[in-house]
Amino acid sequence: MRRPAAFALAVCLVTACPASALEPRDVFILANKNMPESRDVAAYYRQKRQVPAENVLLLDVPGSEDISREDYHRRIVGPLRELLKGRREQVKVLLTVFGFPLRVGPEFPSEADQKALTELKPQLDQAQAELQKAKQTVRILEEELKRDKDTPIAGQIAEKRTEADAAQRKVAELEERQRRLQHVESVASVDSELMLLWWNGYPTYRWLINPLHWQFPAASRLQVPPVLLTCRLDGPNPEVAKRLVDDAIAVERKGGLTGRVYVDARGINYNPESDKGGTAYGGYDESMREMARLLLKDAKMDVTLDNKEPLFPPHSCPDCALYCGWYALQNYSECCKFVPGAVAWHLASLEAVSLRNPGKQWAGNILRDGAAATLGPVSEPYTIGFPKPEEFFGFLVTGEYTLVECYARTTLLTSWMMTLIGDPLYNPYKGSPKLKSSDVYPSPQKAARLFNG
Repeated sequence: MRRPAAFALAVCLVTACPASALEPRDVFILANKNMPESRDVAAYYRQKRQVPAENVLLLDVPGSEDISREDYHRRIVGPLRELLKGRREQVKVLLTVFGFPLRVGPEFPSEADQKALTELKPQLDQAQAELQKAKQTVRILEEELKRDKDTPIAGQIAEKRTEADAAQRKVAELEERQRRLQHVESVASVDSELMLLWWNGYPTYRWLINPLHWQFPAASRLQVPPVLLTCRLDGPNPEVAKRLVDDAIAVERKGGLTGRVYVDARGINYNPESDKGGTAYGGYDESMREMARLLLKDAKMDVTLDNKEPLFPPHSCPDCALYCGWYALQNYSECCKFVPGAVAWHLASLEAVSLRNPGKQWAGNILRDGAAATLGPVSEPYTIGFPKPEEFFGFLVTGEYTLVECYARTTLLTSWMMTLIGDPLYNPYKGSPKLKSSDVYPSPQKAARLFNG
């Protein structure tokens, strides 16, 4: 798991989360027309949740979990827009199901990009050479100053350091431009890209800020086409995918999710001075501790917090309704015995690279072992790719939002690596709310605000 070198919040454009409660008619199911199992899972969900038959959309997509960027536009975006023509205002949720591609491949440089890269290379080479020369000059002056504190060149050091800093900034700017032209880190989850179905021509280098995030300034809203809620009904096999909705409905019918909460933090100190937005390791570890405090003290739930580096030992977390922990990279541990309807996720890289063949990845194994909902990244997400645990689980236990709404409110990025797996309409605490949404705060509490306004 890496963290971004700089956290710049760009793209101040937004549409609001749906104001009214989500209903089955708001959900549009995307299935692979070429895979019987995919069509079967779509039909199963439609029947169980009474989704209108016309909301099942069968697309001609590959049966693998990967789709190229070209095919994503040609075989998903184009046909989907055509199928939804005239129903744009009705679409709130896109639900992909077992057999539908999971990950979009990279964007490759166009001819114009290649031309710009060719023109950029000598500029970058010269800037890097100037930077090395500036650094060498500073080193020589500093060594001379160590030998002779009274050397007449002592007064030049501050000026040369300033020049070296300026050269470093120039190189950084040119390297950033190079990465954008190369479309570095343009791989994304299909579901995250589909949030921007109605957007045209947005950049695919890294991410875009999620306009549905609950802290996004209201003044910036309603300026662009809608942003959609997305979710996935998937897992190691079709039977697991179907069980996710069965468990969700059963929990709702019995009046709510019951069981224990397990939070596996690591004891990492949070320093708001060095991590102002709380998006590095310390910020997420603090958010896990805040999740535990919120659910224990305010929600009066049965919470176990482990604030040490080792994971919960295997089979040590019985009766688990909610779980959040980290960081065992592709090294799943059967620490939890999940109750039906459990919501659980593990913060680590690459944990949803494959849902059908998860190996030791957390997302697929959490579903296989009985949880009804999870989330994870299809490639390297950085810590910032995950929701803040206190916010995600805090909103979930209010019973005011469905699973997909909790995710959309708390995931900060779109056109990125994350995917949510579960029944989008699942609301495990609607019948037994533990908090009010006003009890949930931006996490970590000591972090600077992510957005101004």
